[in-house]
Amino acid sequence: MSLSLQQKLMDISSLTSKLLRKNFGRGPESCFAFANERFLVFYIRGFMSPLESTLLEHGNSDNVDISRHIVMKTVLNQLKGILELEFEQDIESFYHDWNYPQNTGMITVQFENAVTQFVDRNQGVHVDLNPLIDEVDRISVLVEKKPEKTEAYFISPKIFLVKRDGILVRIEKALIAKGFEQTLSVTKDELEKSYLHRDGRFEEIFSNPVGDIFVDWDFHEDNSIICFILK
Repeated sequence: MSLSLQQKLMDISSLTSKLLRKNFGRGPESCFAFANERFLVFYIRGFMSPLESTLLEHGNSDNVDISRHIVMKTVLNQLKGILELEFEQDIESFYHDWNYPQNTGMITVQFENAVTQFVDRNQGVHVDLNPLIDEVDRISVLVEKKPEKTEAYFISPKIFLVKRDGILVRIEKALIAKGFEQTLSVTKDELEKSYLHRDGRFEEIFSNPVGDIFVDWDFHEDNSIICFILK
């Protein structure tokens, strides 16, 4: 990674922490950015307000999800202009997800074109992405249906992304049309992550323990991002 890119990633990590602090009233303990090709991934640790902790203690994780989603819209709108200016590329999609028990989170940004030169995943990292694609497809079938297209991306030695296109079934599209997008998002998040953690053979595929699995959807574009963080 070039020094200029490394510095740029450090600067936008710091700026993202400040935006989170400004909008949520507190910032994360750490926020690190990683980039490869068209993707930029922020891995966030230690980001829980006292109010959220209290809600979670009383089993109100859905309320935390909904309130975070509302505030994150503002954060991502502010971040969009900064990132497009910094990388001189338009942003195609934003995704974000949180692991409340581990107090971690991710923000994934997909640009329309590459923002970095391709980093060869075989430089000290030997992960065949085809079994990863097959395994995500297998889990997707258990929960909903096989995606129309599944692609996997190496971001860093510890971060891999899987993007699925054409994932929604008819009943889900009907619920979105009726305005139940938030309820569907919360339900799918719980269901998919339970299958990914319980039934997925990802440690075998990565030859490494998996520390975090994040999932988010763009319902209007009918696609989804899964982010794997290795220990």
